[in-house]
Amino acid sequence: MNVVYTPDAEEDINRLEWLVAQRIVAKVDWFASQNDPLHFAVPLTGARALYRFRIGDYRAFFTVRRRRVVVLLVLAVKHRSEAYR
Repeated sequence: MNVVYTPDAEEDINRLEWLVAQRIVAKVDWFASQNDPLHFAVPLTGARALYRFRIGDYRAFFTVRRRRVVVLLVLAVKHRSEAYR
């Protein structure tokens, strides 16, 4: 599975401390490498085809494009205190 970060998600990650950002990117890559990454995801209520991964105190929000050639599109990475606003 390919992982693509939107410009907003890249900006979110670039604002984080380097070690935290590295941990988030590594974990998203790990999720994407699994046979069924949606097994580890939680669907967002009221949002169609949007999911989140929990990575420590951070949440990575994403959608899946093209079920056959699957692309994990990371939309945002936010601290849990800001994630659901």
